[in-house]
Amino acid sequence: MMEAVMMYILFLAGLILIIKGGDWFVDSASWIAEILGVPKFVIGATIVSIATTLPEMIVSIQATAKGNVDMASGNAIGSVTANTAMIMGIFIICMPFAVKRKAFAPKGIMMLLASAALILGSIFTQKKTLTFEGETNDYYTLSAIGISILAIIFVVFFIENFISMKNEQVHIEPSPQNIGIQNEDDIIVSKETVSKGEWAKNIICFALGAAGIVFGAKLLVDYGTRIAISLNIPQRIISVIAIAVGTSLPELVTTVTAIRKKAGALSVGNILGANIIDLSLILPICSFVSMGNNTGALVLSTSSVTVDMTVCFAAIAIAVIPTIITKKFNRWQGVCMLTGYAIYLITVAV
Repeated sequence: MMEAVMMYILFLAGLILIIKGGDWFVDSASWIAEILGVPKFVIGATIVSIATTLPEMIVSIQATAKGNVDMASGNAIGSVTANTAMIMGIFIICMPFAVKRKAFAPKGIMMLLASAALILGSIFTQKKTLTFEGETNDYYTLSAIGISILAIIFVVFFIENFISMKNEQVHIEPSPQNIGIQNEDDIIVSKETVSKGEWAKNIICFALGAAGIVFGAKLLVDYGTRIAISLNIPQRIISVIAIAVGTSLPELVTTVTAIRKKAGALSVGNILGANIIDLSLILPICSFVSMGNNTGALVLSTSSVTVDMTVCFAAIAIAVIPTIITKKFNRWQGVCMLTGYAIYLITVAV
């Protein structure tokens, strides 16, 4: 009995460490980047997005290394679905707003293409019949072509971010040092105004945040697997629901804050960036980890490809296509995504 209680306590401890670690990591990384003169656009589109996807990345990589293939793929795909259908759905319902097509369309299309590439790069491969944890099932593999396309999308995503940054006009508040400056890159940062104590505090938070994410992810994988086994729950279910939603909590916290501060672009930009990184980087890395373990290409369960990926693609399509056409998020999109996600969770859990 005590052992069972400890499993749940350590599982929850993993979630808390990931959430708090991600919070410290994002805050400290943003502070350091700003002090060093990195434009805020780059911070939001790259550092913040990478930081908020670290939980999914570490959980999936560790799960792959341990041979928990359903948890590896289910967490990555489930996190994107949770980010889009649940988190963005909530945001759009609470705060529909107009978007700049020029800024939104490239990232929205890349997210859609990455989702499609993941499906097509898996479903047309030859099935393998494998036995994991005493159960024999059919599995797809993520093809080399699929991995290559996802890698290209990942590279294009970062190139597009920097091009957008160069074209972005940044408003600078007047100050004696920065009068006449038109580009945030040229802002003079007086490091004398930053105390050694502030530097020490943020560097410590950065290190502790990263450690919290890594250690929390380990607890999440280890005890999430044990709980699933003890309850006779398939790994796919606990990865798609509990772990995927848990590792998406940094994006959820960002969204709730954005709703409170009416900062729509910040939240949506973070979700788009996080989803593209999840789709185009995590599973390809997991594939290389799987090959490094001499177990061949990463395998994906039939239900993961035919159900989870399809729901993920549908949620992204609802979020992206009407928005590009109408140049705004409409409340009906949020209702459709949130309703569809609720039906999906009920279906998976039954």
